[in-house]
Amino acid sequence: MRYLTIGSDPARQRRVSQIALGAMLMGTATDEATSYAILDRYVEAGGTFVDTANNYAFWVNGTQGGESEQLLGRWLRSRGIADELTIATKVGGRPPRPANALSEHLEGLSAQVIKESLARSLENLGRDHVDVYYAHVPDPAVPLEEQVETFGTLAADGTVGLLGLSNYWSWQIERARTLAAAAGLPGCEVLQHHHTYFRARTDQGGLRSRDGSIGVTDGQLLSYLREESGLTLVAYTPLLSGAYVRADKRLDELYDHAGTRARKIALDDVVQQTGATANQVVLSWLMGGDIPIIPLVGASSVAQLDETLAAADLELTPEQRDRLNAAGQN
Repeated sequence: MRYLTIGSDPARQRRVSQIALGAMLMGTATDEATSYAILDRYVEAGGTFVDTANNYAFWVNGTQGGESEQLLGRWLRSRGIADELTIATKVGGRPPRPANALSEHLEGLSAQVIKESLARSLENLGRDHVDVYYAHVPDPAVPLEEQVETFGTLAADGTVGLLGLSNYWSWQIERARTLAAAAGLPGCEVLQHHHTYFRARTDQGGLRSRDGSIGVTDGQLLSYLREESGLTLVAYTPLLSGAYVRADKRLDELYDHAGTRARKIALDDVVQQTGATANQVVLSWLMGGDIPIIPLVGASSVAQLDETLAAADLELTPEQRDRLNAAGQN
């Protein structure tokens, strides 16, 4: 397993495995026995970074979420695990009432919601603190100053370790970090956005913004990360839900462009050279670049997880990395 340190403050930073395990569907679509087996195997292989959210996975059974946190809490207690693992969760994406589909109506990020949601997450997880706490999606209805103060105060009193932002525009990240620094409060040090080898179009508006695909890593965010050495990117959906390796999976329309076709050729070349799977090459490419990136992967079986974990042992040559990076740039 590969490891890196997230966070710059020695009092809060964590040494974590560079492959994070997503628990989104655990406790709902993935049953308890299978979830336990996956978690056990992940820890056995040296994994230390587990990710969930307070709204996972409300859309499966038409709830408000919390099933994933609750399953993790039961598993942690059954295994006698305390602070050995870094547990991340999120606030802001929970529906205000039971729902079975994503919508614009969310609990938001008021000070009251953040504090009440954290208390609920701690109860679900059976812990007295959360190692990484993300704002799940932006809430334009609440002043950013209020959000920064609330999260920063929770980090300052030790209830939360590192702070994170997920699915935010680059300008919002910079503004939040500037506000936190001016107030003398802990600020965001971890980002969670969608990122993978194929580059997604970011010019098409969606549910959260008419200005583009919010939450998708673009050139501005990558450039920002290169300049801000204290930030780490946790890359969700890095394997495109199986689209790299499954012939029956179609790519989202966001990837239907010439750059993807060029990158597919380069990826196929490196797969042939290494003898690894496309998934493993993509994960190794993410982990070995000049930006600190932690791929966040889910698994529905131990066998699927084992394929992912093997990527930690795959070292791409400089030539292979150059080939992958250059594809689709012209």
